Amino acid sequence: MPTVPFAFVRYVLYGVLMGGADVIPGVSGGTMALIVGIYEQLVGALSSGASAGLALLRLDPAAARQHWAAVPWRLIGPLLGGIVVAILGGAQVIPPLMEAYPAPMRGLFLGLVAASLLIPARRIERVTGLRVGIGLACAAGAFVLTSLPALAAPDPGPVRIFVSAMVAICAMILPGVSGAFLLEALGIYAPTLEALNMLDGGYVLTFCAGAAVGLGTFAKLLDLLLTHRHDATMAALVGLIAGALRALWPYGGAERVLRAPEAGEPIGAVVLLALIGFGAVLALLAWSPSPAEEGTPASAS
Repeated sequence: MPTVPFAFVRYVLYGVLMGGADVIPGVSGGTMALIVGIYEQLVGALSSGASAGLALLRLDPAAARQHWAAVPWRLIGPLLGGIVVAILGGAQVIPPLMEAYPAPMRGLFLGLVAASLLIPARRIERVTGLRVGIGLACAAGAFVLTSLPALAAPDPGPVRIFVSAMVAICAMILPGVSGAFLLEALGIYAPTLEALNMLDGGYVLTFCAGAAVGLGTFAKLLDLLLTHRHDATMAALVGLIAGALRALWPYGGAERVLRAPEAGEPIGAVVLLALIGFGAVLALLAWSPSPAEEGTPASAS
């Protein structure tokens, strides 16, 4: 009986981490891709896929085949499988946990995401004033973005679903910016989870179409930035992750205010789970290859 390659299982598990993260408001699947060390590969693969689609629209099948062949399917296939499984399963499991144990769960995610700051930071070869400025500006933007109040749209129309999916999918591949959080801010987070749970084909297809358009467009831009402005892009990612930590502060509830814990609110469990999350990422960092060993692209300003 043939054995399943270890790499296949590992990539499926990476997909499960990414898909599970994308269900949680405040946590980004892109952050998980950074944590497990496949972020640049993922962005390059998405860019190649988008180029193949554009070539087909230009009626250039030869170029489409060339771009399609450049996609690392041994990574992308199992990764997508894990993401789909985690999103469908996570839609059933994660929201109830967040509702039952909001502060401890947010503490866990706060530790995970805070430690992930080290991942893009260690990929910056040279710190300059410009890159520090980029990081601070992105941190401020993410901080403001995560303070937006949630909207409510119990029965969104197809245009709103399509456009919201375009916006949110871009956030899902940006570390530190949560696609689920943006869906919540745009008012379609709960309807989207309900559509997934009820297998509403029309809603899901409209959402997937918007996500495909947004992902294809944004992945091309992000791939160019990683290739030609690698260190500046990593500085931006550090800022985005740092600013977005606001969304994971365990205390404040739906009002999204920053406050100290009040009487009766858990503290010990929050601190413990935050330390567990932080330690788990540090363990992954110790186990994963360094940027030099991975062949990180040479930096540009």
